[in-house]
Amino acid sequence: MAKPRVLITDHGFPTLDHEKRILAAAGADLVVAQCKAPEEVLAAARDADALLVQWAPVNAAVIAALTRCKVIVRYGIGVDNVDLAAAKAKGIAVANVPDYGVREVAEHAVALGLALARQLPQIDRRLRGGTWKITPDRPMPAMHDATFATAGFGRIARAAHEMMRGFGGQRIAYDPYVTKEAMAAAGVAKVELDQLFASADILSLHLPLSPETRHFVSAARLTQMKPTAIVVNTARGPLVDTVALAAALQAGTIAGAGIDVYEQEPLEKNHPLLACAGALLTSHVAWYSESSIPRLQQLAAEEVVRGLRGEPLKNQVNK
Repeated sequence: MAKPRVLITDHGFPTLDHEKRILAAAGADLVVAQCKAPEEVLAAARDADALLVQWAPVNAAVIAALTRCKVIVRYGIGVDNVDLAAAKAKGIAVANVPDYGVREVAEHAVALGLALARQLPQIDRRLRGGTWKITPDRPMPAMHDATFATAGFGRIARAAHEMMRGFGGQRIAYDPYVTKEAMAAAGVAKVELDQLFASADILSLHLPLSPETRHFVSAARLTQMKPTAIVVNTARGPLVDTVALAAALQAGTIAGAGIDVYEQEPLEKNHPLLACAGALLTSHVAWYSESSIPRLQQLAAEEVVRGLRGEPLKNQVNK
């Protein structure tokens, strides 16, 4: 009987030692490609029994051409580059790896929010420009008087709330799929959308991307926020209308934005956010630590093995 064939469509990892070890122990052959276009994926993946995908597009045409595939596993949380409906219609399970960098992303979100709340980027630039001043240029609410808010209350949001608990202040969250009792057990008050935007001093986004959540932070929603408020996005880029966000920062509608993910990546060189003094921008690095990469690779490979064996997947997203 032929060995199962597992294709890595693309990757940016230093080594594939974890995948090689885990898949070899499962009796599978590993094939590695660096596909960018759907046609390249189709040519490499046609007879694969499983796919490990980082950024390569696995669209409906690719899925229609797959002859043996049982499972597709995305390296990471988002699955925007995989056509979930087409895979489900063909009986192919799709899974992500949502738990490889929970602490890292939460830490990054909290760090962005705190840095902006304390106006560290602005004060640093002011000092380097030759101005010594012991008070900030804008109002700076104390953290123990502030409201930390999350849109979403999943793994990462809960970790962020736990990190913020020591600062005091109020903690609130919006998530239609989580009960107020579950939030209350973590010391968090459940709120609706209008209250979320109106009350937040730091609003950190932790939502999946869907047609309903695209531009969750819109021009209209930004006008509901306090002029001292800060928006943080370490989740999915299109959750924020970044052009509207830049306009709100320039107008002083809100005070700051900490952004790690963007509607288009890399961020365009002429994007208006780059001209905003209140924006603290990072390059999709929130997930990273020295331990998160090997953890991601190991968990993804283990999920592939479960799929090949017909065992229940830990994180199937197209049931």
